[in-house]
Amino acid sequence: MRLSARVDYALRAVLELATGGESPVTADKIARAQEIPPKFCESILLQLRRGGIVFAQRGPEGGYWLAKPVTEISLLEIIEVIDGPLGSPRSQSSGALQQVWTALEDAERHILTEVKVSHVVSGDLPPLGVPTPAL
Repeated sequence: MRLSARVDYALRAVLELATGGESPVTADKIARAQEIPPKFCESILLQLRRGGIVFAQRGPEGGYWLAKPVTEISLLEIIEVIDGPLGSPRSQSSGALQQVWTALEDAERHILTEVKVSHVVSGDLPPLGVPTPAL
């Protein structure tokens, strides 16, 4: 699985907000703390706001904060807000090979849905095993 730079930065920005306390955090502070180019960070935060992951407030007391508890935000949700839905590999394969691609996508989706921002922040990941499909 490949993740775009946008997704990597978005995940890092959300983690920064998750550890930033209750008050709004500015885009500049997130960018500096996570070494994200500032304009890129602002663009990503706008996408996250539109996707319902963060709230934003303008002004001197403004900034960004998470729109939901960290226990309710999955990594998959962040990835799909930034890059769109996970898709199947584009393949003309049939039979067993196509089953492998489908199983791979299912495993990715399962893990990314199960792992929440709270797990990453605490370092206490849930069991990541996925049932093995019959081929």
